[in-house]
Amino acid sequence: MLTLTRLDGVVDLNRLEIGAPVSEPLLVWDVEQRSAGTQPFVVLTLGNCKGRLQSAPFWPEDLPKLEGIERGAVVSVHGEIATYRERRQLKVAQIRPLPRDGVAWPALMPSVGDTRTYWDQLDQWRHGTSAPRLRSVLDLFYEDSEFRQAYGECPASLSGHHARLGGLLQHTCEVARIGLCLAETTGADRDLVLAGALLHDIGKLESYTWSGTFAMTDRGSLCGHVVLGSLMLAARLGAAPPTLCSGPEHNLLHHLILSHHGLLEHGAPVTPMTLEAEVLHFADNASARTGSMGEALEDPQNFSGTDPVSARPVWQLDRRRVYRGKSDWGRK
Repeated sequence: MLTLTRLDGVVDLNRLEIGAPVSEPLLVWDVEQRSAGTQPFVVLTLGNCKGRLQSAPFWPEDLPKLEGIERGAVVSVHGEIATYRERRQLKVAQIRPLPRDGVAWPALMPSVGDTRTYWDQLDQWRHGTSAPRLRSVLDLFYEDSEFRQAYGECPASLSGHHARLGGLLQHTCEVARIGLCLAETTGADRDLVLAGALLHDIGKLESYTWSGTFAMTDRGSLCGHVVLGSLMLAARLGAAPPTLCSGPEHNLLHHLILSHHGLLEHGAPVTPMTLEAEVLHFADNASARTGSMGEALEDPQNFSGTDPVSARPVWQLDRRRVYRGKSDWGRK
């Protein structure tokens, strides 16, 4: 069980000045083998709850320092912030593995922080559902304490939008809020849109692991979270009284999950065929895309110095560059 809190005093690696010393426990997010011509080297991605930073290269003569260090390891790092070709990096002088027992995981893993506000909003929407049987379907999941525990910890993605502990819950609340606004505007069934928002990504609980680092499970790789979510819904409905949900109603709920990515080439087994499915797709996409844009603008790694335009394209945004220039428009 993880307590999702932000810890005061955690160093923000991405905001330290060049030359600043670093002496911190960090999580190894990636170990990447590279080469410069015929010369091999290793680059680590190291981070804590406030950000990640790639290391300077470990050349062959440095590789003994990395003995016993792999992805997901917790390490004690001593070094300093450096730069190479206008890109920040962590020049590591000393690094050693730390025992995982007693690790303060919330200090090492990105998180949304306290999730109580999200749960309060989600439960308020759920309890306000006017369709009693549809509300009971949601209760099959959201009245289950084990499900709530996992759902409140799960990231919404492994390295894209809302990729942090509690990110799935945050994303779900955003999708629900956007979807409810669209439902009011378009005349879609509000309760069904809400149900779709609360069910569309449940398969991520079986697709992802978040113990140490974020990773894909075998089932996630082989089936994908969209299909797994539909299977999870089928299992819960199959164990419920048959009067809870008719056959056509089963189909509508499964369709919301299976079509929420919108296009076949984006991982949807089917495309949206109902107004509610169309609303859900665009609400999901709006949360994901704006989440990625906000994160790209806040990440100093994407920019060179104070330049307002990103130094490089951002892969989460279809390799677009982003602009962080602002004006107060006369506000004082």
